Amino acid sequence: MKISFLVVFIATIISCDLLGAEPSAFGAGDLSNPSPYGLTSKEKVILQNKKNLHNVVAKSNDQANKVDSLRERLDGLQTIVEGLSQKSHKNKWDIKKLDEKNLQQIKNSNEYEKRLSEVSQLNSEIIQSNKVVISELSLLLNTINSTYITKDEFNVLVNDVNTFKELVAKELKKLSTPKKSSLNDMSMAEITKKARAFYDKKYYTKSIEYYTYLVEKNYKPARAHYMIGEMQYYRKNYGEAIAYFKKSAKLYPKASYMPILMLHTAISMEKTGDTKNAKSFYNGIILKYPESKYAVDAIKYLETIK
Repeated sequence: MKISFLVVFIATIISCDLLGAEPSAFGAGDLSNPSPYGLTSKEKVILQNKKNLHNVVAKSNDQANKVDSLRERLDGLQTIVEGLSQKSHKNKWDIKKLDEKNLQQIKNSNEYEKRLSEVSQLNSEIIQSNKVVISELSLLLNTINSTYITKDEFNVLVNDVNTFKELVAKELKKLSTPKKSSLNDMSMAEITKKARAFYDKKYYTKSIEYYTYLVEKNYKPARAHYMIGEMQYYRKNYGEAIAYFKKSAKLYPKASYMPILMLHTAISMEKTGDTKNAKSFYNGIILKYPESKYAVDAIKYLETIK
């Protein structure tokens, strides 16, 4: 008896945890997710801009670091060249100061050849250093050419930003400009009735139009989101379906259609590769609605997940 009570108690706790976690378990619309799904058109643009900007910043930082490193090496080479140049100039000046008599004496000795050898050696060192500098400059140019942000990449980023701005502008215009629609002359109840009739006939385009209008008017938005999610689900737009189911669950988590919403959410998650959350939803259905047909379906789906 005690063991049975303990099992029931644990099952109840798990069930309550899943119920409380239903809306938060949705991963749709999470831009921080490595593989986000259920994104709106605006979120998709934001995600793409985020990726493009990250690539541009990464390239810019890498290029800046390489340029700084090469600049330090070139500064060091310049110091060496300047030192060699000063030595060469000093030797030339010393030789020039010698008068003819001293010059003749030096020529008769090994000193002259020694001085010429020193100048020649310095000149050779300067030439070699210049070659190194030229090589470093060539490497710098090659590095910049291989890592710099191309005009095309920059234009793509600019176009993405402009696209996002246009999208935001359109959305703001929609909010500020009253829509002229034939639905404006209909009652909310009549629109709901027609939306459902279109759904039953699988006229999903018209049905989504009507339910979207109800969402905009904030008329029973939880059910409207759920219905749109169902149509996206049947159209196999699983990411969008999850987004609408998520919104519906947040608005009214105790709705009568919650079992099928959870089942279709779990299936959609499995279709998009999110098996972890799919399992959570399947288990939630089994614990919360154990006597329903949806629990039977959930068990079958769980058995197929590896």
